[in-house]
Amino acid sequence: MRMGVVGLGMGLHLAVWAARAGIDVVAVCDREAEPRRRARELLPGAVAVDRWQDLLDPGHRLDGVVLANDFDAHAPLATAFLEHGVHVLSEAAACASAEEGRALVEAADRSRATYSFAENYVLHPHVRLLREAVEAGEVGRISLVEADYLHGMSPEERAALIGDPAHWRGRIPPTAYCTHSLSPILAITGARPVEVTAFGVDEASPREASTMVVRLSTGALAITRNGFLQGESDSHWSWVSVRGTRGLAESVRAGGDRAWSVRVRQEGWTQEDGVTREEERVPPPVTLDGEPLERGTEGTVLLLRGFRDTVLHGAPPLVPVRDAVAASLVGVAGAESLAQGSRPVPVPQV
Repeated sequence: MRMGVVGLGMGLHLAVWAARAGIDVVAVCDREAEPRRRARELLPGAVAVDRWQDLLDPGHRLDGVVLANDFDAHAPLATAFLEHGVHVLSEAAACASAEEGRALVEAADRSRATYSFAENYVLHPHVRLLREAVEAGEVGRISLVEADYLHGMSPEERAALIGDPAHWRGRIPPTAYCTHSLSPILAITGARPVEVTAFGVDEASPREASTMVVRLSTGALAITRNGFLQGESDSHWSWVSVRGTRGLAESVRAGGDRAWSVRVRQEGWTQEDGVTREEERVPPPVTLDGEPLERGTEGTVLLLRGFRDTVLHGAPPLVPVRDAVAASLVGVAGAESLAQGSRPVPVPQV
């Protein structure tokens, strides 16, 4: 499989793991010279260019492309590559508006190639365990699901990330970067987001964190917290909790590898012997070349393996285009809710 990469920040990280997973990274792109230099060191066989349009040249013979350019600029590139028959693995967000989302879905439907969302949090160990518990019926019908994607950082670190209006982190609304929390929710519930009400967490620093209350198509309620708040564990910044009619499954709030584990509680009245069941489950390891991976890299490796299987063997995308657009448009609708004084706003359906 021959793959290109656009954007050599996170894209270079993905490219290195792709190469380890047996994917041939043949072309990379970044506007800046220094990332291209680093890519040539780490991927000596890859051609490095400064215009993403150059990767559309048939001479590269790309089977697939990873889009890791600016957060709010993925949809136009994805549409272009799909129109050229190149399979797309796109970083978050999938789109920055409902119009972009509709155009992206239409392009994916027309193309002989596929669109996959590079949402590794759906594949992280704790989310895999939660999905297994839900699919086994252990929590019953889902009533409430919560997900956090939070970073505990100093004021100086936060300012460096979101204080520059010329950088994408400085120009996106505080609700936009919600896909690491919304995508696991949609994967676990199999639902679509219907309506969102968004709140800034701290009126003194409104850009730093947001909370969104999302009504799902199943009737369940979802709550997400995104941005910069203190006290999260250092391992992966993600916590997910699923409450159902028969029990609870949630990731463990802890440091180190234990944060990838899941606590499952089934109430006594749901058991034949009347005894409450509660246990902490440890996810099985994922291996590469016969060696177990670090927990934080499992989702990335599974994502790239899935993309390879989609391109080479026709497997369904792990996170397809409609799921990607749905998660991204919650952030778009959330920004509209904030602008309207935290009024409920419908999530566009595409």
